[in-house]
Amino acid sequence: MEILNGANINRWTRKPYSEKCIKILEKRKMLAIWQHRDEFLNAFRANQVLALVAQTGSGKSTQIPQFILDDMVTSSEMAIACTQPQKVSVMSVSHRVAEEMGVTIGEEIGYKVKFENRTSSRTVLKYVQDEMLLKEAMTDPLLQRYKVIIIDDIQERTLATDLLLGYLSPLITKRPDLKLVLMSTGLESEKFKSFFQEFYPSIHIMKVPKRLNPVEIVYSSHNELDRNNNLAAIIKTVVNIHRHEPHGDVLVFLSEEEDVENACHKISREISKLGDLVGPMKLIPLYSCLPATMQHKIYEETCGRKIVVTTDIVESSLTIDGISYVVDSGFVKKKVFDPKLYMDSALVMSAISKASADMRSEHAGRTIRGKCFRLYTEESYNNLDQETCPEILRSNLTNMILSFLKLGIDDFLFFGYVDSPDMESLVRAFVTLKFLGAFDDKNCKITYLGEIMSAFPLEPQMSKMLLVSPEFNCSEEILSISSMLSVPNCFVGSREEQKEVKAKFHSTHGDHLTLLNIYRAYKQNKEDLTWCNDNFINYWALKEADNIRQDLTRIMMATFDLNLCSTDINISINDIRKSILAGYFLHVAHLDTTGNYITFEGNKVMNFHPSSNCLDDHKPEWIIFNEFVATDYNFIPIVTTIRGDWLVDSAAPWSTYYQLSKFPNSEAKCILERLSAYVSYARMLKERKLADGKLGKHANISTFHRLLPYQHNRKRKQRL
Repeated sequence: MEILNGANINRWTRKPYSEKCIKILEKRKMLAIWQHRDEFLNAFRANQVLALVAQTGSGKSTQIPQFILDDMVTSSEMAIACTQPQKVSVMSVSHRVAEEMGVTIGEEIGYKVKFENRTSSRTVLKYVQDEMLLKEAMTDPLLQRYKVIIIDDIQERTLATDLLLGYLSPLITKRPDLKLVLMSTGLESEKFKSFFQEFYPSIHIMKVPKRLNPVEIVYSSHNELDRNNNLAAIIKTVVNIHRHEPHGDVLVFLSEEEDVENACHKISREISKLGDLVGPMKLIPLYSCLPATMQHKIYEETCGRKIVVTTDIVESSLTIDGISYVVDSGFVKKKVFDPKLYMDSALVMSAISKASADMRSEHAGRTIRGKCFRLYTEESYNNLDQETCPEILRSNLTNMILSFLKLGIDDFLFFGYVDSPDMESLVRAFVTLKFLGAFDDKNCKITYLGEIMSAFPLEPQMSKMLLVSPEFNCSEEILSISSMLSVPNCFVGSREEQKEVKAKFHSTHGDHLTLLNIYRAYKQNKEDLTWCNDNFINYWALKEADNIRQDLTRIMMATFDLNLCSTDINISINDIRKSILAGYFLHVAHLDTTGNYITFEGNKVMNFHPSSNCLDDHKPEWIIFNEFVATDYNFIPIVTTIRGDWLVDSAAPWSTYYQLSKFPNSEAKCILERLSAYVSYARMLKERKLADGKLGKHANISTFHRLLPYQHNRKRKQRL
């Protein structure tokens, strides 16, 4: 950077540096990492693989890529990718770096996350979500466009980061010109040590000493285990801080995104009641579907106290200046895969680890002495797990295996894992891909359909749902449903308010159709913010869904030339439901005689989630669902009704799965066997046509029921 050497001309814009850049530079020089700039560059030049250990807030995410960029001489050398595990950190850090360098985001500095790509031909430093770099490797296996790859926050152990660590190990031997920098807040665990010894034996590790101010830990006298109690305790704590504590900004860690807007609203309402008793404050929500301009507000200066309300996405990936107080709920919501049921549990509330608790508290001691208010007891802290469970041990591995197949990796068992995945989860992943038509088990390779599915930034089931939608003439509707399923809960407010709003857009066929109705109403009302607020709908979630829809449309049309088609929704309801079934046929449940829903795979008892507005007092015989919520009871939050005879249609995309002879005996299997016989007989009658004309080409199941002799018809026999 010329400004470091006294020159005042920006290398990238060829214009003088602004006063803002010069002012920011003075702040950059105060960062812990800046004092080790020369040490880092010497180590970087001397080693192909370098690991940097530095605490959150040291400046590693923003400064290290700039150090490397400044050290490069010619433009042909400049192609740096810096991965981040969280979408929010990708967008926020890239905007911050662009501001520090005095350039426009999307030009020299860009970013790429799921459903959004802000880069150009001039981009020399790209911040990228870790899973999107894996997507790039599918079309460029050697990642030739990059001279330097930086993997940041590897201690978060996301599935994509773990896969990148394993994938890049053999790649650096094939590309001696490629430099690899691994950054973390800590690599002291035995797992990392043994991993590096085996897969990165020549790695050089550099450590930056910690530089923290003392943080006072304030424990609660009791645990706030219930979600509502936890949220109420958080609001009370924030209000007390603003009322009684000296000046300093506040960072609040909630367990889930859908609580962020609700908490902001309640905090604002409680503080406004205090009137002149308190000073000014500014509430800033921070979660993944907010646009970059909204996320960047965390860095803006305010005239009063700044209160940032967020989730675990800020734990290690972002640092916010001026934070003196941290409010830690002690909880986080994570997805957990159940291989026996072929399905994910929806976000499950669980206690954080000690490592997470410590990282949260450290945010309070960046610049001055701080306080961390933990809404759990000291005993509870001592009983926490030491480390967070890595995603590879609790995630659905179907997408991972699909990525492996596309990347040409066939040695799944001896891949460079930091933690080897569960064997049952691996087997289930292959079986799922086989039934989805993405994996050819006879030749052990990816199918053409699988290659198309791998191009979508979606889970394979949703990709399959999209790809078959043109066959059912409803791709426009499935695009909207897929987009709505890809964002957090779009409702805000209390559960009663949400239920009232859902009733306005209610579809008797299920929650998927309800989400479609909401998206259509949003577009019909011209994406109006006031309309969203009046209907307790998260405007930014709908905005994000709209952006996702545009990106999925581009992939379908521009990349694969798939048809976009639509019919009258009242006419095509069955086709929409069949298209959803084509992706989620593994998630079918049947209403048994006890009034409970039993999954066809695994015979697990399920009940409708209180948030579902699908069924009112009516319980259909067959349903499909996306995921379940594992609590004391297994709840299914998003439900759509289907017909049993669809499952035994031999011409349907899911027919290879519903080979009934392989399933254990159950009430649902018995019903499907009867339906299969009915369907087969009805098809035969359609083909042959009865001579007496009673059953011709328009024969269907209901007419067959009426004509079938009662001794072969259990329902009619029971009725008689």
